[in-house]
Amino acid sequence: AKLKSFAAKIIQLLKEWTETFPYDFQDEKSMKELKEIAHRITQCDEENGTVKKIISQMTQNLLMALSARSQYQEIREKFRQPAADKGTILKTKPQSTQKDILSVCCDPLILAQQLTYIELERVSNIYPEDLMQIVSHMDSLDNHKCRGDVTKTYNLEAYDNWFNCLSMLVATEICRVVKKKQRTRMVEFFIDVARECFNIGNFNSMMAII
Repeated sequence: AKLKSFAAKIIQLLKEWTETFPYDFQDEKSMKELKEIAHRITQCDEENGTVKKIISQMTQNLLMALSARSQYQEIREKFRQPAADKGTILKTKPQSTQKDILSVCCDPLILAQQLTYIELERVSNIYPEDLMQIVSHMDSLDNHKCRGDVTKTYNLEAYDNWFNCLSMLVATEICRVVKKKQRTRMVEFFIDVARECFNIGNFNSMMAII
């Protein structure tokens, strides 16, 4: 009975660990150790089919989480482009084909909602270990020495880049307008968008806009 109780606690610990910090099991060594522990627990309680089912589901969820994160990183790497290339594309694009934001979406509420969807997508890919890596990196006395040992926090980087891109978009849309009346209208539009973001609770987009 004590052995079964101990096994149940270990399973609960592993379940919470894999759900909260799936990135800890990205390398083969950690995954192998997890499978060995799971195998030993299963042997301790071979008669209970529920244990096998829980462990199997836990492993499956972990692999799915790691796969999703890996795919997200691959997609981000594909869309990464040197600044020089981006500048070339922007310069070669005819002015007539460059539409302002008002011609695409003139409703502040709709734009605020779309920005919120993007924010949620970015935030959903940030894991606790991303934040822990940043904290441990900041607490280090020798940042240059530990920088090579710290795993790249792709998702935090993407979230930070999104904030900067949104700020640049707002500034570009305002500055590209030549006439003062139209520029005033553009400023008022983004103020309304920021207000709608505030009402929704999307404070990150609101701060990027203002």
